[in-house]
Amino acid sequence: MSAKNGSIKLVAGNSNPALAQAIAQGLDLPLTKAVVRRFADMEIFVEIQENVRGSDAFVIQSTSFPANDHLMELLIITDALRRSSARRITAVLPYFGYARQDRKSGSRTPISAKLVANLITQAGVDRVMTLDLHAGQIQGFFDIPTDNLYAAPLMVRDIKDKFDLSKVMVVSPDVGGVARARGLAKRINTPLAIVDKRRERAGESEVMNVIGDVAGYTCILVDDIVDSGGTLVNAADALIAKGAKDVYAYITHGVLSGGAAARIAGSRLKELVITDSILPTEAVTKAQNIRTLPIGSLISDAIARTAAEESVSSLFD
Repeated sequence: MSAKNGSIKLVAGNSNPALAQAIAQGLDLPLTKAVVRRFADMEIFVEIQENVRGSDAFVIQSTSFPANDHLMELLIITDALRRSSARRITAVLPYFGYARQDRKSGSRTPISAKLVANLITQAGVDRVMTLDLHAGQIQGFFDIPTDNLYAAPLMVRDIKDKFDLSKVMVVSPDVGGVARARGLAKRINTPLAIVDKRRERAGESEVMNVIGDVAGYTCILVDDIVDSGGTLVNAADALIAKGAKDVYAYITHGVLSGGAAARIAGSRLKELVITDSILPTEAVTKAQNIRTLPIGSLISDAIARTAAEESVSSLFD
């Protein structure tokens, strides 16, 4: 496959090799030969081992754990491509770390999402492609074209295949996610409920109330990120207490840090469905009630359309 102006080159960092390979297979292209390694003091060294002059280069790298290492890899790969005369460089970020720091949360706190956007732009990236940003307005943090892809169509197909929609209710685990949950509920034509949550401190949550009658329904919690898993576990307990038949969760990015996988495995959640935007840990892979939806085909389609200068938004029409 060729771009409209120059050949396509796919360069993968170390954050998610399996996803990078799936994207390459979807495009029927090999990954570009490159070395991304560490010196003894953990400095990152990159060498592109193929000619990329005049090419349309796509760097596939989620800035997931360890976030700072993977971000630095992305920046250095970008610099190597720019100095090797790549015509255009697109950063493909299936998971954009630091997205939760999208505003000042206190008097003397940073807006780290904007800082990271600046770093990526200044490194020489010409375009960004990402998936389900924590807040859509983060696209405005970049002074370059940014495509925010959506996992919702994949989730809709999966939900339609597995559930009797007449008995399903979509639930937002907090007030901030209502727009996302409403969008999914509209796609599958089901009612909507909201869990009203009060967070006392970072990483902990307390469920206060369920807005909507969930009795007898199979509830599907929808969100963009699951980290500690506390919000989902508490929400599932609250929904079951209000008469929900079963509780499932569809979350795009399975950060699942610390003991989150064990917490989910021991919870009343029937199943947590995540995408492979972040490489699953061993604990996540072994959890009986956590399942992964592949997104390689979605991203490969978006890359093909970008390279051919075609519409990406039409993927979601």
